Amino acid sequence: MAPDTTGRLWVVATPIGNLDDFSPRAQQVLRQADLIACEDTRHSASLLKHFGIAARTLALHEHNERQVSGELVRRMAEGAQIALICDAGTPLISDPGFRIVHAARQAGIVVSPIAGPCAAIAALSVAGLPCDRFVFEGFLPAKSAARRARLQQLDRDPRTLIFYESSHRIVESLSDMEQVFGAARLAVLARELTKLFETVLDGPLQELVQRVSTDTDQQRGEFVVLVAGAAEEGDAARLAEGMRVFELLRRELPPSRAAKLAAEITGAPRKALYAQGNASDAS
Repeated sequence: MAPDTTGRLWVVATPIGNLDDFSPRAQQVLRQADLIACEDTRHSASLLKHFGIAARTLALHEHNERQVSGELVRRMAEGAQIALICDAGTPLISDPGFRIVHAARQAGIVVSPIAGPCAAIAALSVAGLPCDRFVFEGFLPAKSAARRARLQQLDRDPRTLIFYESSHRIVESLSDMEQVFGAARLAVLARELTKLFETVLDGPLQELVQRVSTDTDQQRGEFVVLVAGAAEEGDAARLAEGMRVFELLRRELPPSRAAKLAAEITGAPRKALYAQGNASDAS
């Protein structure tokens, strides 16, 4: 980082698990910053200590961001270099930082990103779901009624849906998604990304709900849930034709084989055919 005589706000991404993902540029910016604004100074202390970064820190979180933003902007206007980090990943993405970034830009302060890890994008990159159009919804409401109401608003959205979820609500959230989006809607559960117990599970929501609810190991850690968007007109027609062929084939073949052949014939997704067939059997 070249010496800078004017104040600036650096928005710095930090690792979401694996410390080797912390870029040399991010480390250099933090070393040279006059102040590091942290979501939790105690949490960030271990990261900074690991990399030998001894800069001053200040807590900036959802409860005090409005109050401290003005003072930080004043200091940057006087030439201070301030770095913003969150507990893990890219600041502002379901984390504090919007108010300070907005205030800095309104005051004419340069705001520069130091790109790096983001759990939502990392999960999308390995999910195998369409990623040309997607929407990030962050955390869903904690209570089931409000959560289902929000999911209902997204039910017909054709874009891939991305959510964050906590360990103590993951089973309930997946169950609500199954109820609203349907048992056959394809989804991906990315857990503990870049960490020792990283897992990425995919399948129809019905299958994921059953897998997670019966395996306590899959209920631990931090989660990104990705759900395939609603089928558009051409996709819906393809799925309908796939189901018609699947129903004919499974009169003579095991369901898994029938679903595979129907998918090859019609281009409909195999897992969706199999799941929808099982759902209709259950009902």
